[in-house]
Amino acid sequence: MSTDAIVLLKQDHKEIKKLFKEFQDAGEDATKRKGDIVGRILEALTVHTYIENECMYPETRKLLPDIEDDVLESYEEHHVADVLCAELAAMDPDDERFDAKTTVLIENVTHHIEEEEEEWFPKVREGLGRKKLQEIGERMIELRKTAPRKPSDPKALKKAVDAVTA
Repeated sequence: MSTDAIVLLKQDHKEIKKLFKEFQDAGEDATKRKGDIVGRILEALTVHTYIENECMYPETRKLLPDIEDDVLESYEEHHVADVLCAELAAMDPDDERFDAKTTVLIENVTHHIEEEEEEWFPKVREGLGRKKLQEIGERMIELRKTAPRKPSDPKALKKAVDAVTA
């Protein structure tokens, strides 16, 4: 298994996009199935954004100050996704806005993934190099073990932060 941070993040992106497609292909009458799929989407996004926010973004911001604006934009895009995830987690799949809110989440995250992979990752790879990306990836793997699994779960978030800072 690669420990390259960008490879790890791209693997997450691939899994998240697969879940998005599963939701989109479920059909209009698949309320319960959609609820299950969205639950998996929320978990995948919660873990992914956590490891980016707690490890990849701060490290990159520190080491590559020229791309600080990209990092700040990514934090804001994550914030929008976090709000949508928290709202979806509180909704029932049969709520009239459930599908619409999920679609907006999918559109926002897909845009974010495209920007990261096409614009941001190449700059980061060039600026940090293989060894540093492997070091960051190793820390991300460790963070994943204690990352929160549900949106807006302050206890899990605090536990994960405490584990990293201990």
